[in-house]
Amino acid sequence: MAGQSLERREVLRLLSFASAAAGFPGFRRWIFACDHACPGGRDPSSFSGPYTPLFFSPDEYAALELLADLIIPGDTTPGAREAGVSEFIDFMVASDPEIQTSFRYGIGWIDAHARFLYAKGFRDLSPDQQNDMLKHLAYRDGYRPGEEDGRAFVELMREWTVKGFYTSRIGLEHLGYPGLRTVWEMYDPCPHKDDPEHQHLPPPQI
Repeated sequence: MAGQSLERREVLRLLSFASAAAGFPGFRRWIFACDHACPGGRDPSSFSGPYTPLFFSPDEYAALELLADLIIPGDTTPGAREAGVSEFIDFMVASDPEIQTSFRYGIGWIDAHARFLYAKGFRDLSPDQQNDMLKHLAYRDGYRPGEEDGRAFVELMREWTVKGFYTSRIGLEHLGYPGLRTVWEMYDPCPHKDDPEHQHLPPPQI
């Protein structure tokens, strides 16, 4: 399901989602504005251990991470996994009760449907089986009767994966967003203003 994109004019609208999540100290890889946007200026690397989901169970979160990676894979360029999209989605779903049922039901539906089709859970399928299953849910010419709930969830999942990816630093760099350096400077405190990494932003693609 590669080839996801976002109109550059959508970036400003999506920044509001990112600003709500940028300072959450639990994030390890979801990076918006500056890698170091943590309360009190703490470096994210100072938080030990893996990310602990706020809303999803460990199994649900693993499925969420896999689905995001299939939607925006990290093949020739960094994808959803590298951008930490699953962390962003978990944070946003935990913060929005209106979408919690849809996500929880959708992840359960995907796993149950995989068992119906292949007698295995979705995470246990081969990559070809996973992609084939999603192809029928994501693209109109592959639609099959009885999969309406799955199609609705994949559309929801794709929407939030794109939001998370294109409001991360990786996503903004991918877009060549011309305001990226300014956006980094907006979110204080950043204890590493002199970090050479901040000098290596790509030139704007206007």
